[in-house]
Amino acid sequence: MPKVSQDHLDARRQQIIDAARARFAEHGFARTSMPDLVRASGLSTGAIYRYFKGKDEIVAAICEQSSRALPAELTAASIQEFLEHIRTLARDEGHARLVAQIYAEAAVSRSLAELVDRQLEELRGAVVALLPGHEPARAGRIAEAFVALCQAYSQQLAVRGDVDPAPFTDALVAITES
Repeated sequence: MPKVSQDHLDARRQQIIDAARARFAEHGFARTSMPDLVRASGLSTGAIYRYFKGKDEIVAAICEQSSRALPAELTAASIQEFLEHIRTLARDEGHARLVAQIYAEAAVSRSLAELVDRQLEELRGAVVALLPGHEPARAGRIAEAFVALCQAYSQQLAVRGDVDPAPFTDALVAITES
């Protein structure tokens, strides 16, 4: 039997993750079964289970692929661009709905909560690194508020649809310049 290349295996795994991301964003975790993911991916049940033991592992894989689109600096223009990026993802890919699902699931899944918490800590650390002129404790508080406000914007997009980022931009600029 010919050996399958690692590129092929990686592509199949990504095919499952992409199908799950779209399905979860549209229907939520609770209303998505493994047979739904089989149909959405176009693969067999066995193929799905070759890569993942179940839905929880697929959710974790989606989280692990989250993008880090923070700007290189925290200026009014770069923050506006960052929020526009979040808005575009919400509109085009259902990203905000997916993130809302992940947070809801993390509220009841200890392992997912730990993964999300680790990612939020990394994000706060990245924001702190963008605040070199601030005393470390102050930079940590600013980063905490920055991340929370970005998450709130994402949640608003998930629930309300398209939301103007201007008030969020103003608030983020205000806290980073304080």
